[in-house]
Formats: sequence, C-alpha cells, structure tokens
Amino acid sequence: MIRDITVGQYYPTDSVLHRLDPRTKLVGTLLFIISVFLFRTIPGYAVATVFLGAMIFLSKIPFKYIFKGLKAIFVILIFTMFFNIIFTPGEVLWKWWVIRVTREGLILAGRMAIRLIYLVIGSSLMTLTTTPNQLTDGLERLLRPLNKIHVPVHEISMMMSIALRFIPILLEETDKIMKAQIARGADFETGNIIQKAKSMIPLLVPLFISAFRRANDLALAMEARCYHGGEHRTQMKPLRYQGVDRVAYIVLLAYFAVAIAFRVLGI
Repeated sequence: MIRDITVGQYYPTDSVLHRLDPRTKLVGTLLFIISVFLFRTIPGYAVATVFLGAMIFLSKIPFKYIFKGLKAIFVILIFTMFFNIIFTPGEVLWKWWVIRVTREGLILAGRMAIRLIYLVIGSSLMTLTTTPNQLTDGLERLLRPLNKIHVPVHEISMMMSIALRFIPILLEETDKIMKAQIARGADFETGNIIQKAKSMIPLLVPLFISAFRRANDLALAMEARCYHGGEHRTQMKPLRYQGVDRVAYIVLLAYFAVAIAFRVLGI
C-alpha cells in the first residue's frame, strides 16, 4: 500500500507533458478539477475520460503506474460511496432495517466516485510530469501578483515544494520502519479495525520523530546557507512560455468551454 502512493512522486521520461511549462500544467490541472465538478451526466464524464486518457497517453507514463495510486484511496472511496447510498433521500430501491438504498443515492455515489478517482489521477499526473523545483517556480510565478497585497507567495511555494519532496522520503521511511517492526514480531494485517489501529502506534511514533528530525535538519541547513526568503532571488532557469504551451492553453480553453456548455445545456 505504501508503495502504491503516486502523488508527489516524479516519473522521469521525455514527453510532451514533461516539456510543458509548470504554469501551464498547474492551470490545466485546476481547470480539469473544476470541469470534473461541472460535468453531471454520462456524456460529460465521457468527455472528461477522453481528455484524461489523452493526457496520460501524451505523458508516456504507463497506465498501470498511474492507476496503482488509486489503491491508496480505496477505503475512502468505499466509505464515500456507502454513506452517499444510504443517507441520500429519494426513491427507495431496497430496504433492510434502517438501511435504505435509493436511486438518487446510487447516482450520487457513482458521481462522487468518478470525481474522486479523476481528482487523484489528475493531481498525480501533474506531479509525475513536474519536478518539485518546477512546481515551486511555476506556483510562485502564478501567484506573484499577490505580493502587492503582502501575501508571502515565495514562502507558500517553498512550503508546498518541501511537502512534495518529503512525500517519497516519508514513504521510504515508513516502509523501513514497518519492515523493522515486522521483523520484531509486529502484525499489521490481521485483526479488526481497532486492533489494526493499535498496531499502527509503534509505526507512527518513530515516523513522527523521524519527520520532526528531518524538518529540524532542513531548517538548520537553510539557515546555515543564509536563506532569507524570496526577496530579490533569481532563478537559474527562468520560466518562458514556448509554442507548445500556447497550443496547450488553446486545447485547455476549448475543453473548459465544452464543460461549461455541458453544464449550461444540462447535457
């Protein structure tokens, strides 16, 4: 399960999406997330599926590698669908004791499941094709106008970059601690939910200690190198839009216009 988390990881390869400006990918991911909530019908979700499939194909990342990240949200997905099915009022299709399955609940559960899956895949696709440094630079450039109202844009971007960098490090650390605990006789698989939750305590305590130690070491390293934030800082590789980015913006705007049209027309 730990190795199945793909958000925050980078997949190095040469593709059209990898060569795009990070600002283009950030804007594209945001528009795709909004479009997922605009679509409400099967034809709309079919359009989103075709668009997402095309982006995965252009990224040259194996479908199996992207979809394995869904294993990490399987439990959340099941709980979301279950509660939507039994707590949504409407036409009752099946009833047992206090549990009622409604037609509207099934529709809402399916819609929420599709949205959650597409949100995870879309976010994973952005991080898999963009390095943390590129994400930081792109986010900082997009939010630069907020500097005029004294919003710490660079600090926010730096925090997001550090968080993304720490994801694979903490996953590796979790895997090492889990294997060490299993070698000492710990059992993380058997038992009910309460027993499994209790068995996670020997894992979480050293993991939090390791995370705080790494954060302290990073803070000391940044201070030793006289880091003072983003004021008057320059970039070794300044971001510049290329022709492929302009084409990407045209495609994104066309796709988003279709999403708005589907929502307005109720298709």
